[in-house]
Amino acid sequence: MFGIRAPKKTSTAANAVVTGAGSGIGRAFALEIAQRGGAVLCSDINLESATETVQLIEQAGGQAWACRCDVSQLAEVEALAAKADELLPASVDLVVNNAGVGVGGQPIGEVSIDDWKWTLGINLWGVIHGCHVFTPRLRKLGRGGIINVASTASFSAAPLMGPYNVTKAGALALSETLSAELAGTGVSVTALCPTLVKTNINANGRIVGDSSKLLDRLMSRLGMSAQRVARDTLNALDRGDLYVMPQFDARMIWRAKRLIPRTYAGAAGLISRFGTSRLH
Repeated sequence: MFGIRAPKKTSTAANAVVTGAGSGIGRAFALEIAQRGGAVLCSDINLESATETVQLIEQAGGQAWACRCDVSQLAEVEALAAKADELLPASVDLVVNNAGVGVGGQPIGEVSIDDWKWTLGINLWGVIHGCHVFTPRLRKLGRGGIINVASTASFSAAPLMGPYNVTKAGALALSETLSAELAGTGVSVTALCPTLVKTNINANGRIVGDSSKLLDRLMSRLGMSAQRVARDTLNALDRGDLYVMPQFDARMIWRAKRLIPRTYAGAAGLISRFGTSRLH
C-alpha cells in the first residue's frame, strides 16, 4: 500500500458513523468496526437496509443503530451528527464517508445534467458535508479518524465515466487537503481508492449500455470482497496511511499515470473501446 504516515495511531475500536451503511462497502465497514469492539451509527438513504446492517451487527453481539440520511443535504448530515451524540456511548471518533453512486456509459456532452447533479450531490457533496460537520468535532476531541471512500477513478480518468471520475477526484483532493490541515492534531485521514469491489453499485446506479454489461462481467470475475476492502482500510487508518489502494491494478494505474501520462491516456481509451467491442 501507498501511505503517508500520520504521527499518531487511530484506534478503529471506535464510536463510528458510517454513511451508505446499508450495503456493499459501507455495510462491510460497519460490520468490521463492530467486530473490533466499536459502536456504529449506520446511516443510509434507505432506512430499511441500514436496519438490516444493524441487525447483522446485533446478531454478532455488537452495538449499532440505524438512521436515515441523505448525505447530499447538509441539514440531514447535521441531524446525523446530533443523532450520533444522542445514541453513541461516547463522542464520535471515526467517520466513514462512504455513501456513493455510479454513473457511466456515456461521453461528456451526452451525459445528462441531471445525472451530473445527482452524482455530484452524493459522491462529492456528501463527502464535503461529512467532513464539514464532523471535522471540527474530531479536532476538538484531539483524536480519531476520517475515511473518505474515493476510487481508483479519482486518478484513472477512464472514458465514459465523467461524473463519477470528477466526484471521486474531488473526494481524493478533499482528503489530501484535510490530512494536511489536521497534521499534528491526532486526527488521521485515509482515502480509499479501490478498483473493482463486489457491491451493488451497478444495480443501484445509472450506468448504461455496454459499460454496465462490462462492469457486471468484470465485477463477478475480478472484484475484491467488500469485507477485505474494509478490513485493509481500517488497518491502514490505524497505521496513519493517507492512501489505500487494496488491489494491485490500482497501484499500477497510480504509477503509470504519473510516469507515462500521455501513453496512459491513449491506452485507457483503447482498452475501453476494446472491452466494449468484445461484448458484441
